[in-house]
Amino acid sequence: MEIQTSDVTGSVMNGAGVAPDTNDSAQGRSLRVALGKIRITAIKSHVLQYDLDDELGYSQQYYTKRTAHLVEVQTDAGITGWGECFGGGAIAFANKTIVERVIAPMIVGDDALDREVIWHKVYNLLRDHGQKGMPIQSLSGVDIALWDIAGKAQGVPVWKLLGGAFRERIPAYGYGMMLQRKDDLAERFAAESARIKDAGFGAMKMKIGLGPKRDIQLVEAVRKSIGDDIDLMVDANHAYTTREAIPLGRALEELGVYWFEEPVAPEDRQGYRDLCTALDLNIAGGEAEFTRWGFRDLIEGRCVDILQPEVCALGGISEYQKVLALAQAHFVPVVNHVWGSAVAVGTNLHLLAALPDFPGAAHPVQPMLEYDTTPNRFREELLQEPLRINEQVAENGGTVAIPTAPGLGVDPDLKFIKHFEVN
Repeated sequence: MEIQTSDVTGSVMNGAGVAPDTNDSAQGRSLRVALGKIRITAIKSHVLQYDLDDELGYSQQYYTKRTAHLVEVQTDAGITGWGECFGGGAIAFANKTIVERVIAPMIVGDDALDREVIWHKVYNLLRDHGQKGMPIQSLSGVDIALWDIAGKAQGVPVWKLLGGAFRERIPAYGYGMMLQRKDDLAERFAAESARIKDAGFGAMKMKIGLGPKRDIQLVEAVRKSIGDDIDLMVDANHAYTTREAIPLGRALEELGVYWFEEPVAPEDRQGYRDLCTALDLNIAGGEAEFTRWGFRDLIEGRCVDILQPEVCALGGISEYQKVLALAQAHFVPVVNHVWGSAVAVGTNLHLLAALPDFPGAAHPVQPMLEYDTTPNRFREELLQEPLRINEQVAENGGTVAIPTAPGLGVDPDLKFIKHFEVN
């Protein structure tokens, strides 16, 4: 009996897997998809930027522009994949150079479905020049785009490639209350936290890092505004030494803070361990770590109670899976760090859909999607089909549906990209 197989472009092959034409026609490209031969033909970086109406900041700096760095991988099968590199401002322009001038020449012509081969090829060639930081951020965007291609080639969402979905909806927490150089910041934070609560988010996160005394005033204002029934997290962006962070953490415990994020510098592993020992509230971190080798020491050293991998920085989806396995082997809960455009948000929806329950039980605590609620056109207006996170949160009890389109389901509007792209 002859079995016919249809691929993503609708071509039909006979039972031997042979099509009558293997040239560069649509039918020939279709055959290469079916056989797992999709050649990378071009890799492009798109740095998008616009001026913010209000200056925003965190403990290390303030910024006046919103930036996003997207990676576009084109193939000879007519399938285009999209990814994102972590890093704003000038970092995005440095990463753009690495993507286009360093990584692209290494892998153009390779099979886009050989994600592991490509990852190790690039990492090994970059190892002497950057095992962390911008080279890995750049590789992350490329790797994410290759997963997008793989999903589109097979006609399934990326979470299906990752082994299936453990849940159909994902709780989201609202991230806001970024620092501003304003005298009435406590009042501003109180009003903003009330808006996040009214928008339907069941938990929220705020910035701190202005000094312990002022930080406590800010957290007190927010807690008074939202009440005691909403989980509240704080993010210091490594503003403190351990000696400063321990008494601050005790004050945060009294205010019912759920986790204390990046209290000290990411290199200070002993400081993280000391905080985990001294405090009862959760210590969270990991967004500034890279690859399985960096996370190995963070996890094995019991440096955090909650791990926050950033897929657009640590090495992409391929490397995220290895970091996740390390965390699970050591029983460390994972709540992904999410920052960037709609491409980053969409990517994390797939990862969170495929994240196993921890611990496995009848009523396990579900993973949460971090969602930045500050103004961001690259999150709300970038895609041909918007994710509608805010609308979903309001309509569905603070939860978001997992994507169902092939690949990541985050195809940008090319006219939008052209309008905001800068060189």
